[in-house]
Amino acid sequence: MSVIRREATRLAAALAVCLAASAAAAADQITFVSQGGSYQEAQTKAILDPAAKALGITIKQDSSADAYPVVKTQVATGKIVWDVIDVAAGYCLRGAAEGLLEKLDLALIPNAKDLDPAFRSDHAVGYITYSTVLAWRTDKYGKNGPQTWADFWDVKKFPGRRSLRNYARPTLEIALMADGVPADKLYPLDVARAYRKLAEIKPHITTWWTSGGQSAQLIRDGEVDMIMAWNGRVGAVMKDGAKVDYHYNQAVLENTSLCVLKGTPNRVASMKFLNEAIAPRNQAALPLLIDYGPVNLKAYDTGIIPAARAAQLPTHPDNFRRQAVLSAAWWASPEGAKAEEGWLAFMQR
Repeated sequence: MSVIRREATRLAAALAVCLAASAAAAADQITFVSQGGSYQEAQTKAILDPAAKALGITIKQDSSADAYPVVKTQVATGKIVWDVIDVAAGYCLRGAAEGLLEKLDLALIPNAKDLDPAFRSDHAVGYITYSTVLAWRTDKYGKNGPQTWADFWDVKKFPGRRSLRNYARPTLEIALMADGVPADKLYPLDVARAYRKLAEIKPHITTWWTSGGQSAQLIRDGEVDMIMAWNGRVGAVMKDGAKVDYHYNQAVLENTSLCVLKGTPNRVASMKFLNEAIAPRNQAALPLLIDYGPVNLKAYDTGIIPAARAAQLPTHPDNFRRQAVLSAAWWASPEGAKAEEGWLAFMQR
């Protein structure tokens, strides 16, 4: 063999080793995307770092306030940068319908079998839970404030300033419960009935809030006397000493989901990460750092969550049974899209 041929062979072998090492390195890492802020910081401590250690991989992170357009671009171009995204459950359903997501490999996600059917689909697993609750000022109504959404609508029995979210979901569900629809009989939503009920209360709404921070400020500062708001936001102002209380009666339980981008080169590692993310011990660790509940109810059996803390969480059995569970599938359907389109017209009337 000539010197040139030997050198070419050596270089080819070296290149093959480098490519193999590069592929191995890629397989040993994933990129995880969430919404940033204190929420992602809490996830890192409670879930991401333990999952990386358990799997022996590196978890790179990114954040996005609106991940969906980025996912569409990455999949369409075949340039997959993200692997796993944490988004509203409806986005995963929509992404699956548009062919943007990998189907779950349940052989790699045995913990999925422990999730309530409301928290899983063919292309996503639930991740965290939160609830839209009825909160009120205790200096206005005392500790036993309005107990139902019918009470919220009762301006004679409970006079005062009110606030609702400027968004169809889950305001339509709340309106239907105020009109007497049982929490477990909401779907498919009677949209026309919901808008009729909302029209009754609309003149009494002081503020239609548009962000979680605004809702917290409204009830904390006493600008309104009762409000629909996320449990975590209300819990935070209560910890700060505000004269506020809430309950889970007729609350609306929602969840975010984890889904995997179609065509990721890190498919196996991503599926294994999903399994760790919903493992009971990791799910139990997150509520110790931030006001979100676990989707894996076995988290309550780990002994990690103190009883007093567990009683505050949306999916604690005593709270779960008192709530409506939002149907992300219905909202992702054409009927749900039409209901959302009707919101702007309602607000402009």
